[in-house]
Amino acid sequence: MVKINIKQHIPNTLTCLNLVCGCFSTMASLNGNLTFAAIWIVVAAVFDFCDGLSARILKVTSAIGKELDSLSDVVSFGVAPTMIVYKWLTICYFQMPPASQTHFVFLCSYLVFLVPALSAVRLARFNIDTKQTENFIGMPTPANALFLGFIPAASEHVTMLNNYWVVLVFAIFFAFLLVTPINMISLKFKNFKLTGMNIARYLILLVGLVLFFVFKLGAFPLIIFGYLLISIFYHTLTNLEVI
Repeated sequence: MVKINIKQHIPNTLTCLNLVCGCFSTMASLNGNLTFAAIWIVVAAVFDFCDGLSARILKVTSAIGKELDSLSDVVSFGVAPTMIVYKWLTICYFQMPPASQTHFVFLCSYLVFLVPALSAVRLARFNIDTKQTENFIGMPTPANALFLGFIPAASEHVTMLNNYWVVLVFAIFFAFLLVTPINMISLKFKNFKLTGMNIARYLILLVGLVLFFVFKLGAFPLIIFGYLLISIFYHTLTNLEVI
């Protein structure tokens, strides 16, 4: 009789649920429901966090799990947010003056598909890089997805996010942040002491909570932008040996 080790399959199951949420998000975007599409990305991020956590708690690892995680992340944090931004750009395009609605301008929106392409590159690099334990090199794909996915929600508070060109520039900029060798803070706590990088981590969490309380779902792009600035500021000070 073959014994099935159920706990060994729990992390991979959570990873697959991450991927399914990315598919649900993409489907919601195609149906024009961008709010639900963004929320599915948040759910995918929760599963993405839980699969690694469960693997550590249960002390189970597998070669397939690492590869499956990256494949799922490409869908949930690469393709899914891209579809949201693409649909939002289409909406912004038809709100432009008729004289500005040219074929060239519309085709420019296809540049957002740099996001899944560079997400795949970023994830492939992460899989073979042994230096990304306490810091990330490049914007993490979940953070990038939360920034892009909630642009429509944030547009209610930040009016420039209703502008076609502004949104397109942000999408391209954040796509290249995925593969730019910039040090980003990892929010994985090894301990909870108020020292070193933990100070920056607590600051990110505090800023995030305040922004979410004020702007609700529209806060995510602001939170990720704050995360970017705090990471740059922290590592600049560290390099100068100020902290």
